[in-house]
Amino acid sequence: MNEAPPLKVWLEHEGTLLRLRFARPKANVVDAAMMGALAAALDAHAGRPGLHAILLDADGPNFSFGASVEEHLPGKCDAMLKRFHALILKFLALPIPVLVAVRGQCLGGGLEIACAGSRIFASPDALFGQPEINVGVFAPAASCLLPWRIGPANAEDLLTSGRSIGAGEAQSMGLVSEVASDPEAAALAYFKEHLSGKSAAVLRLAMRAARTGFLDGIKEKLARVEELYLSELMATRDATEGLNAFLEKRAARWENC
Repeated sequence: MNEAPPLKVWLEHEGTLLRLRFARPKANVVDAAMMGALAAALDAHAGRPGLHAILLDADGPNFSFGASVEEHLPGKCDAMLKRFHALILKFLALPIPVLVAVRGQCLGGGLEIACAGSRIFASPDALFGQPEINVGVFAPAASCLLPWRIGPANAEDLLTSGRSIGAGEAQSMGLVSEVASDPEAAALAYFKEHLSGKSAAVLRLAMRAARTGFLDGIKEKLARVEELYLSELMATRDATEGLNAFLEKRAARWENC
């Protein structure tokens, strides 16, 4: 039996809106299959001349629990990080707005993908967090994107505490643009009111102008942070201990080295 695709992809509004939907509830884990499906969808559709925006959401009660912990283990994390960071940069380089509708938990790699979009619409029960620190690692893409979106102090809070925040606090930080009982409907309303009537050609140029310089800076920082992760973090005893403890469902025994 063939496994169902991890991502649903379709076009709406006469081809002006690309819909992407995580389709592996309840966790919607961002593993190699999900990354590949997202990259393929962007490659296939993002260059359409009449495309005005992308709307990313998810099946089930949660947006995403994040990346696969198994793929973070030594021997696997190098390929996983490079694939994931290439996907993040692909999102950031898109010359069209990416609207993200979040319900439930939006954690780890799921939040990093959301941060690579343009605007986040969240349900009142949405939770946002970078819990990687709790399993002995850190979040490279979020280390680059969160300071840009919510400022250094708030970014350091989320990255070092590992805590999750609700939709209201996320909105007050500037992470979430709008809290709505139906975030998909709110994102669609924004698209119809503010984007669909624009010239797609001019919209692309406006997006390129808005991100001129920014994308180069993110590429440079992400490469440096990726090297820090692979060369120094993964050389620590505690990184491997934390990941294994999570997979073995036990408390980590830190040795601070």
